[in-house]
Amino acid sequence: MLSPQPSPSHRTAAPRPSARPVADTATGAGPTYCFSVQAAADPGMLPRVLELFAKRDLVPSRCHAVVTEPEREELLIDLQVTGLTPDEAEHIARSLRQLVFVASVLTCITDEQQRFERSA
Repeated sequence: MLSPQPSPSHRTAAPRPSARPVADTATGAGPTYCFSVQAAADPGMLPRVLELFAKRDLVPSRCHAVVTEPEREELLIDLQVTGLTPDEAEHIARSLRQLVFVASVLTCITDEQQRFERSA
């Protein structure tokens, strides 16, 4: 008698090697990548933007979206994400720029520890 094969939903994936930068153990801080997306106020825009992070197992540390007034035609989305490599950040920025209805994408990188020291 043949033993039953596990269904695809029961298979476990091999752990993926991580090429992500490790946070500084002394401060716990790592670089934060900021993305500012200007797009048409389309109901599907915010989920499409967040999907680019979710499919990489990333959760933005900050996410803010606002529809401009009074026309309510433009959506501004600001995100901050830690734990990215420079290549991943650049790839995500390119992917954001290719989304339908996206007018512009601005990016920057900050170091939370440096920002904290400057404000003190």
